[in-house]
Amino acid sequence: MAEGLGGAIRGVLKGKAAGRIDVAGDVPRLKRLAGKTARSVYDAVFTSTEPDRLITLARAYPGWAGLCYVIAGLLVYKHGGYLRASELLQRGLAVRIDDAASQFSASYLRRVVTRVEVAERIDVPVLFSEESVFLALSHCFRETGQTAEAMEALASLPPSLPSALARCTAAAALDRHADVVAWTEGLRNTDDLSAALLLIRAQSLRMLGEREAAQAALAEVLRRKKTSLALRNDALTDLALSKLEATRRVPKLRPPIPQVVLRRKQRKPEGADDLDAVDGIRKDVEVRRLWNKDFGEPGG
Repeated sequence: MAEGLGGAIRGVLKGKAAGRIDVAGDVPRLKRLAGKTARSVYDAVFTSTEPDRLITLARAYPGWAGLCYVIAGLLVYKHGGYLRASELLQRGLAVRIDDAASQFSASYLRRVVTRVEVAERIDVPVLFSEESVFLALSHCFRETGQTAEAMEALASLPPSLPSALARCTAAAALDRHADVVAWTEGLRNTDDLSAALLLIRAQSLRMLGEREAAQAALAEVLRRKKTSLALRNDALTDLALSKLEATRRVPKLRPPIPQVVLRRKQRKPEGADDLDAVDGIRKDVEVRRLWNKDFGEPGG
């Protein structure tokens, strides 16, 4: 898995050992004319392993509270404290920050990397952004048994493979297999993330009884020779299970059923034709606008 994902897993293990916020490349240098608050937040973000320092700063400087709570939540998430991380991330997203905190975010936090588990055994590195925060929040919800909330946390994100993986993982856990199939229609195996998404598609197709389509999705996983060994092994296992289920479901000869009983079984329940189609994932434009206003460049 580590070889197939280009070192992402090795980076995760290294980051967890260090205990600090991960940064892509070198830590940005603090400007000489930075104020006292900026220096305190800078030290808490880049030199400390304790989220409590950021929480203390959030209480001391209300205009920076939202930013401090979000970074503290990402640090707790890195350490595996999913319940506390979800609380901190939600608190940070609910608090507006001032222009000084927004400028600090744009100047120093662009290289901050969060490695988020978007599906089982699949971690992806995401730079500090709306996507990294909401993907981490969604994973926290999944780990604490709040799967519906995990789906809701992803509603405002633009389409991407990491968000699609997280969304389909939550949907499959909620038995929304028809949604998973619809969202992954026409997907091809171009990298390991798309291969992992095809595995989820195949599992949902199996749950819906579409064995041939499930086998086609698994064949697409195996088509690309550079697909990671772990994903290929999962595809081979699922393919074997699918074929085993097919042999077990061969119909056996049964005595003829009386015609009157047959007519009763063919009746459809009332209202069967009135089932509503499953709604697609909504896009929360307002949440995205607030994020860009708070954590992007000053003035939006």
